[in-house]
Amino acid sequence: MTSTAGSLPLTRAGGSARARTQRHHRRGWLFVAPFAVVFALTFLAPLGYAFGLSLFRDQAFFGGTVFVGLGNYGEALADAKFWAAFGRVSLFLAVQVPVMLLLALVAAFAIDSARLHAAGFFRIVIFLPYAVPGVVAVLMWGFIYGDTFGLAADLNHLLGQSVVQPLSKDWILTSIGNIVTWEFAGYNMLIFYSALKVVPPDLIEAAAIDGAGPLRTILSVKLPALRGAIVIATIFSVIGSFQLFNEPNILRTLAPNVIGTYYTPNMYAYNLSFAGQQYNYSATVAIVMGVITAVIAYVVQLRGSRKGA
Repeated sequence: MTSTAGSLPLTRAGGSARARTQRHHRRGWLFVAPFAVVFALTFLAPLGYAFGLSLFRDQAFFGGTVFVGLGNYGEALADAKFWAAFGRVSLFLAVQVPVMLLLALVAAFAIDSARLHAAGFFRIVIFLPYAVPGVVAVLMWGFIYGDTFGLAADLNHLLGQSVVQPLSKDWILTSIGNIVTWEFAGYNMLIFYSALKVVPPDLIEAAAIDGAGPLRTILSVKLPALRGAIVIATIFSVIGSFQLFNEPNILRTLAPNVIGTYYTPNMYAYNLSFAGQQYNYSATVAIVMGVITAVIAYVVQLRGSRKGA
């Protein structure tokens, strides 16, 4: 009787603790529910719908759609136009992203340096292009690049020959990279500058006491502290490069013979859908590109984490 009576309070205490835990869980789900609903409606539902579309194919002669399973994915993986567009944005990524991040790093170090006068003014000026809407930025640069108007045309007229041709086949990718760098260098600069502001002053003072100059301090103290910010900026830049759309799509009106409908994967998917009415195959191309982008971004994050370890 003694042992039984003694176990009753323990049982009641355990039951009471479980009940409190369950109430806490329910309250937690109530707080999470608004985000979960919005996330499901704006992210998971469109993904599910796109994947469902990719499993069907239009019937050219009979109308309607027919279930083909993963047949569209096999066609996309063998699509020469898709891989040409992917190779183009890969080249763009390999050249433009390092240049942009390097410029952003230099700007962040310069603004963080006590030797630069009016650092706040320069910070605003460098960041200002990011505040310009993307379409407006491309239109502005389009007027500069124009062969018959704008700065390029005026320079060619002054020189008496077509020397500056930013919209030619050989220079168009560089011209697009220039626009993207102008737009987003300030954004990445702000990421790096924010990371620099949280570097412990004691580390910089210790480096100065040990006789480290400004360059040595940057290489040995500030750059290691920026590793996480560099990884984040690189991931954002990789995703942005693979999503390249606005710049070539708007410039296409100025250079229709240079920029085709499948110049980038996003342009290819867009034109398949809205110009070619191939919604199913367009969804397939978009999903394949999304998976490739996610894998590459994950590899960048993984390598950055390993280096940080």
